[in-house]
Amino acid sequence: MSMRVFRLTYLLICFSAIAYGQHEDLFDKGVQAYNDGKYSEAIGYYEEVIKAGVHSEALYFNLGNCYYKLNQTAPSIYYYEKALLLDPDDSEINNNLAFAKQMTLDAIEELPQTGLAKISSSITNAMTYEQWGMGSIVFIFLAVFTFILYYFLSNSNYKRIALVGSMVSVLLGVIFFSFAYSGQQSYHSDQPAIVFAEKIIVRSEPNRRSEAVFELHEGTKVQVLDKLEDWQKIQLINGQEGWLPDTEIRLLKNF
Repeated sequence: MSMRVFRLTYLLICFSAIAYGQHEDLFDKGVQAYNDGKYSEAIGYYEEVIKAGVHSEALYFNLGNCYYKLNQTAPSIYYYEKALLLDPDDSEINNNLAFAKQMTLDAIEELPQTGLAKISSSITNAMTYEQWGMGSIVFIFLAVFTFILYYFLSNSNYKRIALVGSMVSVLLGVIFFSFAYSGQQSYHSDQPAIVFAEKIIVRSEPNRRSEAVFELHEGTKVQVLDKLEDWQKIQLINGQEGWLPDTEIRLLKNF
């Protein structure tokens, strides 16, 4: 039995290594095609890697570069944005995205945040919700540990220090947990998408007979709020809302 398990494990490792090698080979061919100026061919190689279930910021960044070279606004922004989701602090991705956005037609000004909301958002986004959650767990364990010390220590000064430490740890644990919860809620409610239609009319209701509210053009980033059949309710950074067909946009978080 153990030999069969070993053989199965060995085969799985071999197949994984072969698959990884094939993906790496396709990626390298994409890089070479891009360097040769064959941008459409490079896109084909990169998309084969994606179809195999491989995702990375480098892959999406390179796809964004290919579409940018082909002057295709929506897909270039789409893939730069996907790369940014995986590596938000990468300066090269941010710079290329800024260049790609210059090709868009819609000039939309973001609604300013209130001071308190801005501070809260800044603190919440300082770490991922997983990191806030881990911090909360650490402080809760620390609170339990210091409380146990308080219970067993005989020196009154040490007991006081342990008790204060336990109370502070509980407080920090609760604070970290609240930011973890807020960050998780924000992450799952955040559904950004990119408009792929060259021009689309956004309507007041989810049907083509309803009033036209405003127009959008390719490359504009929107926030999806709701879905009804084949219509999506979207919101712009300036607060405007409306409905458009779901075929006209592509969600960014569909990895």
